[in-house]
Amino acid sequence: MSDVVHFLQTPWPWWVGGPLIGLTVPLMLWLGNKSFGISSNLRHLCAVLLPERVKPGFFKYDWRAEKWNLMFAAGLVLGGLLAGVIFANPTPVHLSAAGLNTMDELGVTVQPSLVPPEVRNLSKPGVWLILALSGLLIGFGTRYGGGCTSGHAITGLSTLQLPSLYATVAFFATGILSANFLLPLLLGLVK
Repeated sequence: MSDVVHFLQTPWPWWVGGPLIGLTVPLMLWLGNKSFGISSNLRHLCAVLLPERVKPGFFKYDWRAEKWNLMFAAGLVLGGLLAGVIFANPTPVHLSAAGLNTMDELGVTVQPSLVPPEVRNLSKPGVWLILALSGLLIGFGTRYGGGCTSGHAITGLSTLQLPSLYATVAFFATGILSANFLLPLLLGLVK
């Protein structure tokens, strides 16, 4: 059993993880599912949880046809719990010297975890505001953009959908701009 735990705690190389992720799309198409993503589960959960008498038309559909997607989301939560608690790797994450220098220049102290103490300090109202605003913008963006990063980048690109190419380019460009300009600005505000 300890060999299995050690295997699950060890990072897998990109040439194993990448093809496994890539093979999900043909598997999904073979099983008859045309879309793959997480953001649609928010709609499914609202369709399940809202009472019929107050449910807007957007949530009135047969959510049972999408229960596979809800099970997938539940599996992600369970997998994260298993990876973070039961199979957690006790050794610190190793970052490159360039990455450590960049974090140091931003004034972020990197300790044995990837979550900086500046972000973990939830007693500061600025951190709460940044987290809440970020969550709202992500939720709005996934619905407005017709899906999330996994939906567009994995399913959309592999099925040759041009809007997914635009969305994926926008995700990467926005991530680069946020990491290099917005994050330093926000970290400066919450200090």
